[in-house]
Amino acid sequence: MTASASLAAPPFAARRRSTASAWALVLPLMAALLLLYLLPLANILWISVTDPSPGLGNYQRLVDSGAMQRVQGTTFRVAAWTTLCAVVLGYLVAYVMLHASPRHRVWITAFVLVPFWVSVLVRAFAWLTLLRSEGLVNGALAGLGLITEPLPLVRNEFGVLVGMVHYMVPYAVLPLYAGMKGIDPALAAASRSLGAGPARTFAKVFLPLSLPGIFAASLLVFVLSLGFLVTPAILGGGKVVMIAEYVRLQIFQTVRWGVGTMMASVLLLSVLALIALLSRVVDVRRLFGGGA
Repeated sequence: MTASASLAAPPFAARRRSTASAWALVLPLMAALLLLYLLPLANILWISVTDPSPGLGNYQRLVDSGAMQRVQGTTFRVAAWTTLCAVVLGYLVAYVMLHASPRHRVWITAFVLVPFWVSVLVRAFAWLTLLRSEGLVNGALAGLGLITEPLPLVRNEFGVLVGMVHYMVPYAVLPLYAGMKGIDPALAAASRSLGAGPARTFAKVFLPLSLPGIFAASLLVFVLSLGFLVTPAILGGGKVVMIAEYVRLQIFQTVRWGVGTMMASVLLLSVLALIALLSRVVDVRRLFGGGA
């Protein structure tokens, strides 16, 4: 070994001290994660198989209870439609942001970020005011002569979908825009120089390259949509019950902790299974910029 090589490589003892220092920084965070996150989750799983009696009786209800199956179906259906609408709208906004001038891009970004500063409760009540029978939307349609009776825009899945899509579009825009920023503009220019029109360039070059951002946005929006509580409760008017509201009812009103924690566990395991399934198709770490 040359003198320069020996100077470049740190001594074994120094490497051990560096590793020990790194673990000293990480272990408190891991302990906090275990105490504040993993232990409560383990307690939820434990209650779901022990209350009111040990066994899988609570999970058997998923097969026997039509009400629970309807709640699950409603949750996944509304979350799927929310994901589709939010990603489509988010893709359009991100695409415009990518090709806008710097000044316009700042304004678009500001309008995308503004909803983050407004409470979900305020937004839900705002949509309830707009969409109710005597609201602005029905009033405008009636004033234009397009309808003779108010349209049922709230207390149904449509109203819940409108509120959830409004909330989730910013979560779709950000990963989509980040993915689009990584696409080399020279590729589109090369496609056009070879005779491809704008539509063909978009379909054959830009859209396939933006798929990682679409997957990332879809996963993020769908996972967050599964746990919505306030928006379905207000805009659904008790007619659209999703898993989060069902869990709240079981724990705080009927005081059936076993059933409530079972549904919460099913939601958690469903999200983990979804992520695991997606990871077999694409590299999940790359979706969020975790790998090259």
